[in-house]
Amino acid sequence: MRFRFEKKLWKLIIPLIVVLGVGGISQHPQTSDAASAGVEQLVSWGQHYDKGQHPNSNNSRMAPPSQQQAESVLSAGVRQQLGTTNIKWNGNGAFILNNNQTGLNAGISSAPYAVNRLDSRGRAWQGDAWLNRTTRQYKNRNQTGNGATNWKPAGFLQAHNLKNGPNHAYDRGHLLGYALVGGIRGFNASEANPKNIATQTAWANEARSTNSTGQNYYEGLVRKALDQNKQVRYRVTDVYDGNNLVPSGAHIEAKSADGTLQYNVFVPNVQNNISINYATGAVTAINQ
Repeated sequence: MRFRFEKKLWKLIIPLIVVLGVGGISQHPQTSDAASAGVEQLVSWGQHYDKGQHPNSNNSRMAPPSQQQAESVLSAGVRQQLGTTNIKWNGNGAFILNNNQTGLNAGISSAPYAVNRLDSRGRAWQGDAWLNRTTRQYKNRNQTGNGATNWKPAGFLQAHNLKNGPNHAYDRGHLLGYALVGGIRGFNASEANPKNIATQTAWANEARSTNSTGQNYYEGLVRKALDQNKQVRYRVTDVYDGNNLVPSGAHIEAKSADGTLQYNVFVPNVQNNISINYATGAVTAINQ
């Protein structure tokens, strides 16, 4: 009788175990949600990682330069290279050129591409690209073998422990940012590509808010467009004054094929807590 009772009991227990097991399996979507959250976090990092910016960076220190400081790099030679006399201060660190209209042709039909061009003096000068969502890179640099490097572009005379702004003077500034072109096979999106990297201030490189419009802010508009499956023609031209090693700023243009995105801007290579000798890259701290 005892044996029969235990046998009957096991017949009840085994189905219960199966039900509990199924219940455990039903919790797996929560794991998937967690994984999705991890992907979203990685995407957020990928959006800014190309500008040397960790997601925990203190962006409040990225206050824009004054108009006077920004205009200090607009020499006659620089203005001529910008190709327009219609140069307007946007109030947030950059200049709007030609009412934000660009002559880029976004009506082309070709596979995505990214190319770099040096100027006549061998300086990193221009990055030109035709982008879509496949060119986007969401992984951080270390995952793709494009991590930190000791290589330094011309004029990279770093200054640390600065106050009243970014705590360092320079970043390795990209013409074509890693998150925009890192998905293009064969393109060197590393921080040691001499055709794609120039000395750029931390502010000009990293600032990304509507109140502080550095290059990362304008790249963010392109990232968003690509994430929405738009096609974008994109060009960044570093503008040098004479024989200077350090560019005066970056002329950035973008235009989407559907016409929903278009801008033409100049981001001055300045920072509110330093003064730069553009001929050599030497830095003097100010406002300390």
